[in-house]
This record gives sequence, structure tokens and C-alpha cells, in this order.
Amino acid sequence: MAGPLPIGEPAPSDGSLPAQAGEGAKHRSFHAYVHIPFCRVRCGYCDFNTYTASELDGASQSEYADVLISEIAFSQGVLARTGIENRPLSTVFFGGGTPTQLPASDLVKILASLDSAFGISDAAEITTEANPDTVDLDYLQILKAGGFTRVSFGMQSAVPSVLATLERTHNPANVPAAIEAAKVAGLATSVDLIYGAPGETLEQWRESVLAALSMEPDHISAYALIVEPGTKLARQIRSGDLDEPDEDLQADKYELADELLKDAGFKWYEVSNWSKEAAGVENASRHNLAYWQGQDWWGYGPGAHSHFGGVRWWNQKHPSVYSAALTFGKSPAAGREVLSERTRLEERILLEIRIYEGLSIDLAKTVSEHAVGLIAGFIADGLIEPGAAINGQIRLTLKGRLLADSLVRKLLD
Repeated sequence: MAGPLPIGEPAPSDGSLPAQAGEGAKHRSFHAYVHIPFCRVRCGYCDFNTYTASELDGASQSEYADVLISEIAFSQGVLARTGIENRPLSTVFFGGGTPTQLPASDLVKILASLDSAFGISDAAEITTEANPDTVDLDYLQILKAGGFTRVSFGMQSAVPSVLATLERTHNPANVPAAIEAAKVAGLATSVDLIYGAPGETLEQWRESVLAALSMEPDHISAYALIVEPGTKLARQIRSGDLDEPDEDLQADKYELADELLKDAGFKWYEVSNWSKEAAGVENASRHNLAYWQGQDWWGYGPGAHSHFGGVRWWNQKHPSVYSAALTFGKSPAAGREVLSERTRLEERILLEIRIYEGLSIDLAKTVSEHAVGLIAGFIADGLIEPGAAINGQIRLTLKGRLLADSLVRKLLD
């Protein structure tokens, strides 16, 4: 289970939103995140809001789709009362947990409910995460027929000893089979990798990246392992059973991944994400970009977060508490915050600097009177591209991507 929820103000039981949520909405796109909180087992490093069968405390996995659909209906009423003009969904992302713990028919039913409530644009990107052990061609064909366009597989590593350290239980041999099945079904494919597990060598990381590339997915994510407080992994490191991740080695692994991915025709579009362009098709995750660009999204399910126009709220974490609120016609939100203009600007700096398109220098000037001098220093230190800066954008170099958080702190200091 994830750590504590954020501290915010109480969320109204009727779900009502302040006027700020709707201001400028017609200039933003609308997206949905669907949280499926079920996992067969819990991985030692995981801090996501997930639950195994023994932790459900009365919540029903078989009835979950219907409970979630009731939140979709609830959200439709909230947005209508707020006066936010209906916009079709540009992307939908099913995450977890393990969405494919549910029958494919349940995922399709949830997607159909979103379509009925809001409409889904013709070119929408519809993604589900998947454990490669939980899908086959029949399952994936049902998803494709139901409107899904993309599947993201949690690979993490190709090295059995690294998977064991992370307590990932999937069979590595099932990953290429699942990706091939997804391609046969007509779905775009992505794989997620994690680098920096205790004991993982640079050569083992190379093996994992090359294994992912050999499957020829459309998209690859590579995330540095973060040791989250309260996880089993954190306890193992604290007790000395495992070594703390080495930051210098993690940087070497990032540079190696970027080199291998670039050589294979992949382009970075966000610090931890690369996509392959083929036949004019851009395979970047439009759903993830929506987060980094500050668009509007409603997060459905226990612990899910939502954002509309600088109003952010989050749901109750446990499935049984979440379900009970909806049963009584109440909002499942546990709390919310209304962001000030300054906070919204700071978050734009934090997020937009991470994407390839970069951060507007004019925007940086609005939060830092020293922006021009800082940017000159970033160029001199090889952290941002001079050509992009001349055109008014802060675009990170490879070295800059490794130090992105440091650049943000300097701009906001």
C-alpha cells in the first residue's frame, strides 16, 4: 500500500469544484486515469496504492468495474454542475496495480462507460498497463475490439537475479511473447524498465535494454529505482541485507540507456521516456504528456488523483472505503487543494523542463529575476542546448537531464 495521502483541505461530499476548475477549460484537453488497485503479489520496491487478495477487507474484485463506473457517473454530474463544457476524452490510461488482473471484458466495460459519459475522440490513445503473465492473444484481441490502442508491459529487467531482488514474479520469457501477441492484435506496445536495483551491474543493465530493444516495441520507459520509505526494499537496505542504490552508477546506466535507445532510432521526449518514430507515426505517450503539460484529468479509483484548472484532489486509498462513499452517493475524495497562481507557475517549471519541447524562457523569467543569468550559466555548463535557448526555449542536454531537478531548484530559489 502507498504512503500517506497528501495534506489538503477537506473535499466536499458532493464533489463540487470551485469556479477556478473550469476557467480556460476549453483551451485544455480532457483525459482519464483509471486505477485498478489489484496485484497477485506485492513487489518489495512498490509504493503504489495496490492490494493483494488478503488486504481487500471486504472489497470485491469481481464487482470493482461496477463500483468504478459509479464514479464515472458521479464525475459526469460534478462537471456538469460546475459548468465545465463537455469535452471528449483525448486519452485514457488504465494503471495499477495490475489492470489485467481483471477480465478483459471488465476493462472494456469501464472504457465504454467513459465513452457514454463524455465521448472519446476519434484519434484517442487508450492504454492499459499489463503484467506479461496475465495476458494472451485472446485477451488482447478483446481489448483491441473494445477500443484499446496501446498496452504497456512491466518488464523492469531481463536478468532473473535483478527481478528476484525487485521481487518481480513474472516469467521473463513471457515478455517477448506478450509483446508479439499485442502486435498481432493490432496494439501499440511499450515496455517499462527499472535501473539501479541493488547488485545490478552496468552490463546487466545493458542486457536488459538490449533485450527490450530486440522486441521492437514502439515506446520504452526507463526509471531509476527510488527507495520509498515503508517498503520492504527500504527495510532490507536499512538492515544491511541489500546495498543502497549508487547514484553515480545510476547516472552511468541512464547514459548507457540513452545511447542504446538513440542508436536504435528512439527519441527522448521526457527525461525517462523514449519513443520510436516510424512511417511518420509519433509513439510518445500522449497521456503522460498531458500530465507534464498541465491538462485536465479525472483519476478514477482508490487513491487516484485528479486535476482541473489548478484544482487537485485525491480519492480515499482503500477500495472498501472508496466503494462505501460511492454507495451512499458521496464523493470518494479524501482531500483537495486549490493551487495559487505562483504554485501553478512553479509546477509548470518543474514539469515542462523535463520534456523535449522544453520550457519557455519567458515563463522562467516570470518566476526568477535571475533567469537570464542562470540560463547563461546553464549553457556554459553544457546543461541546455544553445540553439534552443536562442529560440526562446530551455531544452535539456543529456547532462542536463541528469541534473534536471537541480536546474529547477536554481530557477525557483
